[in-house]
Formats: sequence, structure tokens, C-alpha cells
Amino acid sequence: MTDQPATGASRPLPPRPGPHAPQARLAEILRVDHAGELGAVHIYRGQRAVLNRAPGKDRIAFQLQEMEAQEAVHLAAFDRLLTERRVRPTLMTPLWRVAGFALGAGTALLGEKAAHACTEAVESVIEEHYAGQIAELEALEPALTEDLSKFRDEELAHRDLALAEGAREAPAYPLLAAVIRAGCRAAIKISEKL
Repeated sequence: MTDQPATGASRPLPPRPGPHAPQARLAEILRVDHAGELGAVHIYRGQRAVLNRAPGKDRIAFQLQEMEAQEAVHLAAFDRLLTERRVRPTLMTPLWRVAGFALGAGTALLGEKAAHACTEAVESVIEEHYAGQIAELEALEPALTEDLSKFRDEELAHRDLALAEGAREAPAYPLLAAVIRAGCRAAIKISEKL
């Protein structure tokens, strides 16, 4: 296995040295992907907590429910993989639950477009992240690569829906999206290691 550059690009670096390096890298991948899916489920729960109660928001509430259900399937797959591979989840799990819910609720309180901007920003980072992992693992973990490819495609569908629904029309979109993307990238780095 190889390490990815910090930018998330798919150009692999030389493999880590040591006999247990591949297992350690796979543990990082599984841990961070589990954390990401956990965060996504809680983001959608936070958005739904606000928008399910808002009059005239049935359409977005249904969209959020469908996206949350897909993320829950991804999370269940990583729950299973963590158990099978004997990998512990990130120590940040309690914080990611709260932070995800707060991010979801906060952006939903800013309005429908801001909720979509959150989805677009998060899913753009996740797609880039999955693409790097797929390139890294395709020869060594074909079954996992297949799952990651399917999950990435579903994340892209979420991003594309958010864009179609006006994500970039959200108030202060460039700042909002930049802050969310930076937070996602930081959470990825932290979750890999802790």
C-alpha cells in the first residue's frame, strides 16, 4: 500500500517501510472512512431536525432522509469492516457525532440553500478522499475498492443533487463552503491517527 499526498491527489507515494505498514495504513483508511460516514449521518440528522419541522420543506426533508439512509448503509458497512479487521474506531467518535449534528442543524437554520451548500462542500471533499483511496487500494484490496467506488458514486450523486438545488446560491457560499471543506480535511487527518 502507498501513502497519498496531503492534497488528496491520486498520485501514490512510495510504500511505508516495515512489515506491519500495510495493515497500519488499512486501519487508518477504515477508521477515517467510518468516521466520515458517521459524521455524514449526523449532518443529515441535524438538517432533518430543523427542516422536518419547517412548513413547506417536505421536498428537501425527503431528499435529506434518502441521503441519510444511504450514508447509514455506508456506516453499517464500515462498522462491519472495523469488526472484521479488528480496527478500533476513531477516539473522536463522540465529538464527530455532536459536530456533525451541529453542522447540519446550523446550516439548515441558515436556510435550504445553505443546507445544500453544506452537502456540496462535504461530498466534494469525501469524493476526492475516496478517489485517492481507490487508487491506493485497487490492486491490494479489490473487494474494498469496489465498495469504496460504489460509496463514492453515491456521494457524487448527493453533491450533484445539492448543486442542482442551488447550493452555490447560499448566502456567503464561498466562505461557508471553504470553512466546511477545511473542517472536513482536518477531521480526516485527525481521524486517521486518533
